[in-house]
Amino acid sequence: MERKRNYIERAQDWADERLRRMCGRITPGKRLAVILVMFLLFGGLSVYITVSSIYHIGKRDGQRLQIEHIRQFPQHGGDSINPLNRPEYGRNTEE
Repeated sequence: MERKRNYIERAQDWADERLRRMCGRITPGKRLAVILVMFLLFGGLSVYITVSSIYHIGKRDGQRLQIEHIRQFPQHGGDSINPLNRPEYGRNTEE
């Protein structure tokens, strides 16, 4: 388990170092432009996914959700509190 953490930490450090080097090379104006483009791209994608999922609610191959009444659960005969107080166990329920 310790080895896995070590590999994960190395990969995170490597990615962090590469990202910092890449971002350090560009000017602050370009950095702002990259951030705004990414914000618009991910924001637009988020809005699209939200609107499309709301639009497609209930449109599954023409199938509609079927609602039915709750059926009564079948119960065994006898005493439900004390299972030994049943006629099939040889005890009388009227003792």
